[in-house]
Amino acid sequence: MDLVALEEIRRLKYRYLRCVDLKLWDEFTEVFTEDAVAEYDTPLLGKTLSLDGRDAIIDYMRANLGPDKISTHTAGCPEIDVDGDRATGIWSLDDTIIIPEHRLLIRGAAFYHDTYRRGADGQWRVERTGHRRTYEYTVSLDDAPSLKFTTSH
Repeated sequence: MDLVALEEIRRLKYRYLRCVDLKLWDEFTEVFTEDAVAEYDTPLLGKTLSLDGRDAIIDYMRANLGPDKISTHTAGCPEIDVDGDRATGIWSLDDTIIIPEHRLLIRGAAFYHDTYRRGADGQWRVERTGHRRTYEYTVSLDDAPSLKFTTSH
């Protein structure tokens, strides 16, 4: 078992999540292969969101999880299999999105299914990612009149 590759892939997924939540789009770009594909289950939209290519993924995230939205994504319990310069991973996801402008909180959980590829530079990158929701719910922030954000970056 390639323990170094396992750790590099874990760090790659953690970087993916950190970059989304901190809106670090330039660093987020480095997480993906150029031909990356993403398919996110989005019950709120009533469809699976399919994005082809790194630029499409970055553009979508930049437009839809920008500085006017608060997010937190946590992934754990990875099941990673490495086969040479390719690997697959399944991760549990717990996430929260807050959209202050619409007074909306979206909360959910899912399982990511990822494919990774190690490039000629030795770096692992996400080649394919996506998740299927196990649940998702929304709550109006108006239902919690005492709710106050003391910080949001």
